[in-house]
Amino acid sequence: MPELLQFLFSGVTVGAVYALVALGFTIIYNASDVVNFAQGEFVMLGGMITVAAYAAGVPLPLAAVIAIVATAAIGVAMNKLAIEPARGAPVVSLIIITIGASIFIRGGTQLLLGKQIHTFPAFSGDAPIRIMGATILPQSLWVIGGAVVVFIGLWLFFTRTLTGRAVLATSNNRLAAQLVGINTRFVMTLSFALSAGIGALAGVLVTPITLTSYDVGLALALKGFAAAMLGGMGNPKGALVGGLLLGLLESMTAGYLSSQYKDAAAFVVILLVLFFMPQGLFGRKSTERV
Repeated sequence: MPELLQFLFSGVTVGAVYALVALGFTIIYNASDVVNFAQGEFVMLGGMITVAAYAAGVPLPLAAVIAIVATAAIGVAMNKLAIEPARGAPVVSLIIITIGASIFIRGGTQLLLGKQIHTFPAFSGDAPIRIMGATILPQSLWVIGGAVVVFIGLWLFFTRTLTGRAVLATSNNRLAAQLVGINTRFVMTLSFALSAGIGALAGVLVTPITLTSYDVGLALALKGFAAAMLGGMGNPKGALVGGLLLGLLESMTAGYLSSQYKDAAAFVVILLVLFFMPQGLFGRKSTERV
């Protein structure tokens, strides 16, 4: 029993990180139908910028805020400089642009902040909390709580605010949204800022547990994408559930089979979803009139 509980704690912690990455995918997908594969780099930037600011003598809470704001600004710049100029391009071309942006951000971070592995102190200390023979770090509770708060915030944003509904309207029909007075450029800018900020928050929360370096973003992007696909691309509830399920699957695979197969779980999930349930757990089947 303690062993199973330990795997559950580990899976929920990792799954909460994947859920935050998947929520970032969801925001941009809802606004533009584009899958942003630079989302993992936003997580990396959150951790790396916090490390750099903290090393420069900035208090940790302020360093975290600086990292989130700076990463959100980078997300806006990515939209303005890379996505907006290619607005009329096919979706596949826009996805390739996001992959190029990911490579650029990774390379720039390597040049500016180095190749070393970094961390910073946990928010509430490192003393583990014991529950029924298993342990969980206080920082893990910050990660899980952060994912839940962000999910609730996004759900309220998309369902209870005019701006959130404008994002959904822009995704559904960009031209119709413009005709009714929605500023679609602002919607896109806001979406990239929110997505990048949420990614940075995930990086800030998880770095004390997993450490960070310039190259952690790619794996996080792929696993966040798998989580979003599993839950249903574009659905915040699906992103949360998909992330948690993927984290639990990885943890159980590592615990009961081998840690060598842990990373393969995300790719198996992607293949199974594409083959048997392309709309995901909470996605809606789409029909196209011809």
